Amino acid sequence: MSLTTREYLNHDATALAERIARREISASELLDLTLERCQRLNPQLNAICQPMFEIARQRLNEPLNGPLAGVPILIKDAVQDYAGLPTGNGSKVFSRIPQRKHSHIVQRLLEAGAVIIGKTNTPELALKGVTDPALFGTTHNPWNPAHTPGGSSGGSAAAVAAGLVPMAGANDGGGSIRIPAACCGLFGLRPSRGLISVGPGAAEIWEGASSDGVLTRSVRDTALALDILVGNNPGDPLHTALPERSYRSLTQQEPGQLRIGFSTRSPLGTPVHPEAVKAVEHAVKLLQALGHEVVEAAPDHDGQMLARCYLNLYFGQVAATLDEARAIGARDEEFELLTRTLAAFGRVMSSADYVRSHRQWNSFSQALGLFHQQHDLYLTPTLAHPPIRHEQGQLPTAQARILELLLATGLLPMLARWGVLENMVNDMARKNLTYVPFTQLANLTGTPAMSVPLYWTADGLPLGVQFGGPPGSEPRLLQLARQLEQAQPWAERWPAMVQQDLGRAGSAAPQVRKAVPCKA
Repeated sequence: MSLTTREYLNHDATALAERIARREISASELLDLTLERCQRLNPQLNAICQPMFEIARQRLNEPLNGPLAGVPILIKDAVQDYAGLPTGNGSKVFSRIPQRKHSHIVQRLLEAGAVIIGKTNTPELALKGVTDPALFGTTHNPWNPAHTPGGSSGGSAAAVAAGLVPMAGANDGGGSIRIPAACCGLFGLRPSRGLISVGPGAAEIWEGASSDGVLTRSVRDTALALDILVGNNPGDPLHTALPERSYRSLTQQEPGQLRIGFSTRSPLGTPVHPEAVKAVEHAVKLLQALGHEVVEAAPDHDGQMLARCYLNLYFGQVAATLDEARAIGARDEEFELLTRTLAAFGRVMSSADYVRSHRQWNSFSQALGLFHQQHDLYLTPTLAHPPIRHEQGQLPTAQARILELLLATGLLPMLARWGVLENMVNDMARKNLTYVPFTQLANLTGTPAMSVPLYWTADGLPLGVQFGGPPGSEPRLLQLARQLEQAQPWAERWPAMVQQDLGRAGSAAPQVRKAVPCKA
């Protein structure tokens, strides 16, 4: 029995795996259909930067066992190392260095029977909330190609939102799972620090601020992925206690009545778009209808300080990465302007300044811990603005020219050392996070957070809302997400790009529902 496009898009990864297990479809048929969709739609999206189609076909010659046996998926071209292939991180320097070992994440996916068909696009060094690396080019949002799919897991989000695959790997060091999920109408959960190993190539990413996970169209697929991926490797700095039962079984339980605090105010004091406010107001009404207690409240932390600490993390980490690249013969000029600018600031930062900034993270954890003594979860917009147009994510031409001049003459590090550029740094922190001021709190505190697709704007663009919880609260988050998914299903929504493609497929096209605004 062959699988139609209609059935493929109406099945999540869990359902596809079940049909393969029942021998209703074969892994070979499923791969053929998936690759055909990728070859037809990826040129419009630029979601896949490193195809692994032949590797995927060869994998079908192996015994495939496990909960994802035979299901095609994608992995992100950052952190998620595949032995023999480069992990490019959106950079031409690292895209020429093959990895020696599978990462923990990749190994677990392979052991679960998944068929990895490629790696997805990400901005250089996964540094931005948009996906536009100079090496591979810009990734487009399936809901409107003129807009970003978010970042840094934008390639994964675009691929899942366009129905190329039901699941794709992602990671989140400042919102890079939640931001693309919000931009593309997907479910995205950033796990607690240390829950999923990023080894053996690294002990932790960005001082533990980054966590790996997946982007999916269904809550149960994310729960399945957690069951596959959670765990530690020898040598990991953190060994996190796991729940006694599987996440899949825990997700089936009701969350009970929750007390949820919400806020629509930017912690930076920057504007929040009316559509983002409406998205939260819509979620509040839905939560209240489901019997939850929802009150306006927010953690008492210094948002400006958090933004500066986050940028200091960037400075130090990027400088160290470029220094490592130098050690293997690369030149700074091989990296993009923003990357070189961040590295220049990092090289003049003292180790004492970096450590003081890192110690400040504890104040954010303490504030969030006190908040969660009174509130089970924290609700905010995921984004402060609907998915931006591509040009809005670019450095202004005048600013780019000034930075190029300062770097070329060696003046930027000198001026930074003298403190002359302090206002520029503060402005950079404010501007870089204006569109995404809500996500970094979870990263610096190591707590789980999820973006749930409950709202579409009047222009037909997705705009997710974010829920955060205390460390280890993944079961509660998943239970609430499942309850919301049942109350307001989102999996039937497909972008116009997919609908048009399905129209060309004739009778095989599923009955997709046109995306319409969700009004509060």
